[in-house]
Amino acid sequence: MKPIRLGMVGGGSGAFIGAIHRIAARMDGHFQLVAGALSSDPTRAQASADELGLRSYSDFNDMAQAEAAREDGIQAVSIVTPNHMHAAPAVAFLRAGIHVICDKPLAATPEQAAQIAGAAAESRARFFLTHNYSALPMVREARALVAEGALGDIRLVQAEYLQGWLSDDAQSKQADWRTDPARAGAGALGDIGTHAWQLAGFVTGMTPSHVSADLSSMVPGRPIDDDARVALRYPSGTKGGLWASQVAVGQENGLSLRVFGTKAALEWRLDTSERLVFTPKDGPAQIMTRAQDRSGSFRTPPGHPEGYLEGFANLYSDVAAIIRGDDSNADRVPGLADGLSGMAFIAAAKQSSDRDGAWVEVMA
Repeated sequence: MKPIRLGMVGGGSGAFIGAIHRIAARMDGHFQLVAGALSSDPTRAQASADELGLRSYSDFNDMAQAEAAREDGIQAVSIVTPNHMHAAPAVAFLRAGIHVICDKPLAATPEQAAQIAGAAAESRARFFLTHNYSALPMVREARALVAEGALGDIRLVQAEYLQGWLSDDAQSKQADWRTDPARAGAGALGDIGTHAWQLAGFVTGMTPSHVSADLSSMVPGRPIDDDARVALRYPSGTKGGLWASQVAVGQENGLSLRVFGTKAALEWRLDTSERLVFTPKDGPAQIMTRAQDRSGSFRTPPGHPEGYLEGFANLYSDVAAIIRGDDSNADRVPGLADGLSGMAFIAAAKQSSDRDGAWVEVMA
């Protein structure tokens, strides 16, 4: 099969996440990057495109219209801009009938999220959201264990995502936009809290109905949250907790999930992502590796480490299959519903924190 022709919005020279998406998209040979609006600055956009050998555009609207009109135009586009710039290009490409692969979270505001949802509802194209951690093999195995009833009834869910890189007011390109409410929408809550939210929902198959949140800006003068502690209530009676922080000194990228049921428990951590600890009631803990994974989401034999990049690549491979008409694994690929759920989580947590931790319904 010929590679799917791919475009990119954002991700110009020096951008972190754009390079990650480019590597992941080409890892399994399903995509070929051919065009981009890599920067809003025409000179920088052209220079970045020249480095990659792409057709260059300085405006994503022009790109959407021009590529839709070409016989060899792009079939999908990756949006790797800051949060506030997700909605406008997503809407433009969906209206042009071009599939959209968007970095998380869905948008910076509920209004922007609604714009994407409206365009997706009217488009023949598909919308995908790159919550990459849910594509790691042992996370998919954890999901399979819960789905088959290995844990029994779920009682407790605890998700954490801890970082320390924003523990002071040091300036950098990444820090600048992530601590700007206009560009980020939410701080730690949106940047990494939505990852923890989606991960817990992906593995358990459950979504909390209410949250009680305490959001803090611990660095003096920071206009956005950098620590979020959220209690979760599920319709089934399950209780949970989510802690997302970017001021946890000493933590590099501490994403973890623990799920406790009536028959067993499981624990997964990003820093040991190829291991899943499964502990049956009244039995010893079992350390599961990719040798026990049934999802087929890996490229090398167990013991040959895979990780962050491969998670993105797994998503791109599944997206390619869906674009080509194979929906057999569509249920494990995050999409618009996941994005809207994350936005509802952010809104409810902010409202709860403003009301001194009152329980607020998550209106997904």
